Amino acid sequence: MFLQLIIFSWTIVLCFIGFQYQREKEYKSEFLNAQLQQYNRHLLKTVEEGLPYEDYIATHDKPFDELRISIITLSGAVVYDNIISPDSLDNHRGRPEVADALAKGEGYNISRQSASDGREYFYSATRGKRVIVRTAIPYSNTLRDLLEADWSFVMVMIAISFAMSILAYFSTRKLGKDIERVNRYEAEQDRNRLKRQLTNNINHELKTPVASIQVCLETLLSGISLSEEKRQELIGRCYTHNERLRRLLNDVSLITRMEDGSALIGREKVSINEIIDEVAEELNVMPEEERLTLHTNFSEEVIINGNPSLIGSIFRNLTENAIAYSEGNNIYISLLENNTNMCRIRFEDDGKGVKEEQLPHLFERFYRVDKGRSRQKGGTGLGLAIVKHAVRFHGGNITVANRPGGGLRFDFTLKKQV
Repeated sequence: MFLQLIIFSWTIVLCFIGFQYQREKEYKSEFLNAQLQQYNRHLLKTVEEGLPYEDYIATHDKPFDELRISIITLSGAVVYDNIISPDSLDNHRGRPEVADALAKGEGYNISRQSASDGREYFYSATRGKRVIVRTAIPYSNTLRDLLEADWSFVMVMIAISFAMSILAYFSTRKLGKDIERVNRYEAEQDRNRLKRQLTNNINHELKTPVASIQVCLETLLSGISLSEEKRQELIGRCYTHNERLRRLLNDVSLITRMEDGSALIGREKVSINEIIDEVAEELNVMPEEERLTLHTNFSEEVIINGNPSLIGSIFRNLTENAIAYSEGNNIYISLLENNTNMCRIRFEDDGKGVKEEQLPHLFERFYRVDKGRSRQKGGTGLGLAIVKHAVRFHGGNITVANRPGGGLRFDFTLKKQV
């Protein structure tokens, strides 16, 4: 990021220096032309008034040594030249500075070689009513130095920019470290907050099954005479609540492992098609009253480098969520996109869906649309949170929406290589 900032800053500085350098050269050329134009106008006035211009040229100071002076008619014929005989000169109407003077009243040409003597001149021409006066300075080391931009300005600008870059480097480095330290602190605070929240939620979730198990065990151990049917009922309750505790602890362990030890979770080649086939087989052996019909639309095999357990948890938790809460009859899993980098999958049920305001909260830990019914079904409230973490572990994103016609629609992506 710092390197990009430096490149961008130096690009601006160099563009500014280049612009200033060119502008200074233009300014010096315009200043030189202004001096010649002033002389041209005085001479032009003498010519226009019919006074002897040779005397003016001979007696008046010239702005530069070796100044070449030409008087040209509006048709381009040279009638006077103080260096070369006018008879040997061709028509000058096409000369750039003369053409500009005819069109605009004045013109100049920074560097052009003379066709008559082969020398390079700086030309300046001024148009009057009947003639054009043109003056020219032959190029010499003095003139070149005069027209050359001041490199000291450029060097000062480069030195200042270099010093500012060094200062910016150390400033941004320190700022970057400060920002990184603040980000680490905020991230640590967020992790601690989430852990406290998770701990509080776990404590809340543990209270009910632990209390129920304790009541059942106290009753069994109290010595009260109980029928065999009642004893089996209390033992069954203990088993049910113990199973719920086991699932809760497994889910908490899985989320903690994904958050704190993702680098330690192994990866291997995983076939999404095989995972879905396993889910289909698990559905087939379920009691008929709990079973939903699975429909798949995978036109090709999808292989990613991932963790088979976590990928399986995505499909199993979505399936269990549909079975427990959708009140639908069918599950649809479709492959929407598959390329060399990622795959995009859609998981749907045809149940009742949820209210729109509840959709943003479905992936939150321990969030339940119907709390009482969720606990009766044995849910831990962590299923969709696990799905979200597992998808992110594989470099993807997941969204949820109500399906047109009823039910929920989950769209998620998985990267082939993370």
